This record gives sequence, C-alpha cells and structure tokens, in this order.
Amino acid sequence: MGMELKLNLKMSQKLVMTPMLQQAIKLLPLARLELAQLVRQEMIENPVLEEILEEDEDEILPEADEDYENNSSDGEGDTSDNQELDQAPEITEPLVHEDIGQEGESAKDQDMEWEEYFQDNYEPHVPLDHSSEPPSIEATCKKEPTLHDHLHWQLNLSVDSDEEKFIGSCIIGNIQNDGYLNSDLEELAEISKAPVEKVSSVLKVIQGFDPTGVGSRTLKECLMAQALALPQKNPLLESLIENHLEHLDQRHLQKVANNLKVSIETLLSTLDTLKELDPKPGLQFQSEGFDYIVPDVIVVLTQEGYEVLLNDEGVPKVRISSYYHNLLKSTSEDQTKEYLESKYRAAQWLIKSIDQRRQTIYKVGKSIVKLQTEFFEKGLSYLKPMVLKDVALDIEMHESTVSRITTNKYIDTPQGIFELKFFFHSGIKSYMGNSALSSIRVKSMIKEIIAEENPKKPLTDDEMVEMLMKKNAKIARRTVTKYRKELSIPPASKRKVLF
Repeated sequence: MGMELKLNLKMSQKLVMTPMLQQAIKLLPLARLELAQLVRQEMIENPVLEEILEEDEDEILPEADEDYENNSSDGEGDTSDNQELDQAPEITEPLVHEDIGQEGESAKDQDMEWEEYFQDNYEPHVPLDHSSEPPSIEATCKKEPTLHDHLHWQLNLSVDSDEEKFIGSCIIGNIQNDGYLNSDLEELAEISKAPVEKVSSVLKVIQGFDPTGVGSRTLKECLMAQALALPQKNPLLESLIENHLEHLDQRHLQKVANNLKVSIETLLSTLDTLKELDPKPGLQFQSEGFDYIVPDVIVVLTQEGYEVLLNDEGVPKVRISSYYHNLLKSTSEDQTKEYLESKYRAAQWLIKSIDQRRQTIYKVGKSIVKLQTEFFEKGLSYLKPMVLKDVALDIEMHESTVSRITTNKYIDTPQGIFELKFFFHSGIKSYMGNSALSSIRVKSMIKEIIAEENPKKPLTDDEMVEMLMKKNAKIARRTVTKYRKELSIPPASKRKVLF
C-alpha cells in the first residue's frame, strides 16, 4: 500500500484563547502589589506606555476610552483616530520670568537680604510647608537588630581565633528565627571543615548567649537552659523538665506529683514557674514590621444607601505615549512600523484588561453589598450563606471569573475589613423555617458557647450539638469537631481546669 501526502481544507469551530483574553484572565487574580509590579514591568518593556502623573490627569480627554475601543476592534494597528488621545502637556510659560526692561531691578535683586526669606526652623531636605512638623517616628528610629545580628555581635566579643568565628558563623547561620538549631553536629562539622569536638565547643559558647536557650536543638534542652539560668536553683523544676514533659502534655498531674513525691499544690506552683519560661526565645528579636491591608473596594454608607468605591491607590495609571503615537503615523520604515504597531496593540490590551478588571471588581463588590445588606447594617449575626454561583448569576458572569476576581482582594466595610472570599461559605440548616445559618455564624455561636461554659466541666462536642440545637442550628457532631479545630479550640479534656 502506497503512502502519499495530500492537502485538505476543512472548516471547523473551536474555542481559542486570544492574547487579550489570556492577559485579562491573568490580571484578575492578581493582588494590588502584584498588579502594580506588572504594570511597571510593562512600562519598562513597552516604550509606548507612559504613566499618567497627577498633574496630567486633567489633560486627559473624556473620549479617550472610546478611541481605544475603536482601535481595538479594528485590529489593524491604525492609530489615526487616537491623535487627540494622549497629547503631552506643553509648557506655555517660561520657567524663569525676567523683565528685560527692568535691568536695574535685576541688579538690585542681587543685593537683597535672602536670609529674610528663610524661616528659623527650616531644615535641609524637608519641604518648607512641613518644616514646623517633626519627622515621623518611623523616619527617626534605627533598624532593630535581628537575632542573627545579635548573636554575631556576641560571637565577636566571645571568641578570638578566626577559626572559631567561622565555626560560630556556620552555627548561627543554621539557627532558625525561633532560636532553635536545625542541624546536628556532624552536618555543622562538614560545613565548617572542622572537627566535631571543636564545633561542639563553639556551640556551647553560643548556647550561653542572650537570649537564654538560643541554639538549643529540642524544647527540653531550651527549657533546661533557662531553668539553670534562674537566680535561685529549682531542682523540682529541673526534674520536671527532664523527666515529665510528656506527662504534662497529657495533663496527668496527679501521676506526676506522685512520681516526684510532692503535693499537688507544690506541683502547680512549679508549673507556674515553668509557664514563665520562653519556649521560643528567638522570637524576641523579630523585627518584621506590620503588613497593613489596603482594601481594593470601599463600602460607604450614604443617604441613598451603601455606595461601592474602587481604591486604585498604588497602581500606576498608564496611557499611550503621544510621541510614539505620532511616530507610528509618520514613520514609513516597515520594520519600525511593525514594531510600533505590536507595542501599540500590546499597550491597548493592557489598558483594556486593567479596565475590565476594575469593572469586574466593582460588579462583584456591588453584588456582595446587595446580597449581604443585613450584615453591613447589623453585624456578623446576620451574615447569610452565599456561594460563588449566587454572585455569578447576579452579575451574569461565570463562577470561575468570580473566583479569580475575589482572590487576594479585600473590602472595607462599616463592619471592618474582610477578604472577599470571607463572604462565600456554606450554610447550615435550621430547625425552624427554610432559612439557613452561615457556617461563620455557627462558628461564632460555638465560640460563645465555649466562652460561657464551666471551666471545671467543659462541654463535649456532643453537648455542644445539643446547645446549638437550642439556638436553631442543625449540625452534626463531626461538623462541630471540624469547626472547633478550625477555631484552634482544644477538646474538652484539654480545656478542663483540673485544680
């Protein structure tokens, strides 16, 4: 049977992800900082894009978006309709005003007392309008030393030889932020190319550094180092740490007291001393600052109701450069024209994708406010169960789009700042009526029940099911256990106050 090659034409329909659609989908789940970084990177790679400064915002024509719409639909890269889109502001006044006819005054100005124009409290590099305000505390405070900086400083004061300093640096480099050493002596000896005995000797020196317990390899070793460093020696505490930590975790206090041959009151007093020790001494030197959440959507209560506002702070506003816009129209070189057309088209896609992202966030925020009005007015107790499908049907979009746009986004409401994902949760059936309780509301009810329980006789999960039943929540015991673990609440045996 012979083989031959043939060419056949066939028409078919299939879904194709256009570059613009791919970019729009890529922008949806990005957080504010990620979007700002992407826009700045595009501005570096695409010369057609330029940032809109605050003083230039008034120069933008209102029909700019329509021009982009027309050009994007053409797909030919023709920029003739966008001639008036991005005209750079021209300087119509000279930077220095000088009257030629008053030469005498110009010479006279040179003899003026310039000191009269400066305030006594003016400081260099500080704007004159803010000269009366002291600098912020963040601008004056020096950076706090980290745990590793603190240990290196003590190491330089404790050892003399370069070999010991190098071994100590290797050990400090393997100490975690909580103060524990996560490598054994053999690994440290291999890293530092030194004998194990030498590494062990330097490690003992480091374990004597501040904070007490740093460089320990186990919790027992850390607590023992702190117990030995107490002003008064406590043999009972040392024996408790050495032999009975596992029994304490299981709350077998009476058994521990019998083994130590002490009364339960003496054991409880020793446990109070044990609780004062720091199981993670390295965290004292955590100098990481707070990461403040900047909401993407702001809900404001007005006379007409709740209004949804978008927060674009921190994201550069971009437009197409008028220089390259005019250059694209005037150039006749094919290679230059092809390059500018591709960059112009990419700039249009980015601008339209950012605008589509903003519109989608606004629609989702508006829908959440519409569906959760009682929550914004009355609080957490009135939060309704809601899934992605509810918002998708309301704004006539796909659930995947709603899922992407609610990722890493936050909303500022009269009840506080929440992640958009916070409003999407399952519902729990109620015994009365057809209304359902949100899972978040049920978790809040569990916390309220545990806060009101008797510490000496805490409620079990089965008993909490009965308590929730009285509050019109139909829930299974395994669900109570699941919610209790999500709330980081220990079981009844661990919550019980024994003495």
